[in-house]
Amino acid sequence: MPQPENSTGPLFDIKLLRLLDLLYQTRSVTRAAEQLGQSQPTVSIWLARLRREVGDPLFVRTPEGMLPTPRADTLIATVREVLEGLRRLSESESQFDPTTARREFRIFMTDASHITLLPRLFTHVRALAPQIRLEATTIDAQMAPALQSGEGDLALGLVPGLEAGFYQQTLFAQDWICLCNPRNLAIGSGFTAQDYEAQPHVGVVSGTGYQLLDTALKDQGIIRRVLLELPGFLGLSAILSTSDLVATLPRHIGETLAQAAGLRILPCPVAIAGFTVKQYWHARYHHDPGNRWLRGLCADLFMQNQV
Repeated sequence: MPQPENSTGPLFDIKLLRLLDLLYQTRSVTRAAEQLGQSQPTVSIWLARLRREVGDPLFVRTPEGMLPTPRADTLIATVREVLEGLRRLSESESQFDPTTARREFRIFMTDASHITLLPRLFTHVRALAPQIRLEATTIDAQMAPALQSGEGDLALGLVPGLEAGFYQQTLFAQDWICLCNPRNLAIGSGFTAQDYEAQPHVGVVSGTGYQLLDTALKDQGIIRRVLLELPGFLGLSAILSTSDLVATLPRHIGETLAQAAGLRILPCPVAIAGFTVKQYWHARYHHDPGNRWLRGLCADLFMQNQV
């Protein structure tokens, strides 16, 4: 069906919008062509298309240059609004300046990561992006849909099951160590599997790491004498410092607690499968500038050679 004579549909071609704006500014096809990086014949073809589709000459040649018609005077304000809107849209999609950005990032992580990763991450975010706010939240069943919807930005840890629709990047590998009170004289320089079974233990029963530990003990027929179970790592250092209990932990959280509380590190005498700590994000936000900045910062801080 033919378009009405005054239709402006083709003006939504950005090159035609820019041509109309430049002709209005320069009053010259030659200068407009130079600024567009096009030949004068090409720009003349574009102008002919504008005139045909709008149903108006738009510009007429005079001794003073190409002067706009009343129709061009009517269109120019709207055209410039559209061009400015497109410019702002392009900038918002392609740039993220952490020094001025105001944004909240929601990161799913274990309570171990609250101790090992979050302090360092927050310190660097605060220094690089003073107006950015971080929210640390628990890894749970709502994590995957939240990352997909944009209600969450990133997940850190051992998170099996995040495959379809998600990207992942390995940060560092984990093996296992044991911690105890340095004043525990019952544990000598050698710490064997028999010693491990004989000692009283405190167990942390949360997270996917616990499942690896539990499976390894069952497979090897090793029975821990667990006298105390904790839902997380809060309070673990104080308990180890004031008792004869032994804790079996992934190395990163174990070494962090040992350094902070002066605990003794023991090699784990039980073969337990290691694992990797990764960061995960949804494919919808793979190219989001803010998400890319946060992921890059985590990689810089926590990749294997940085830990």
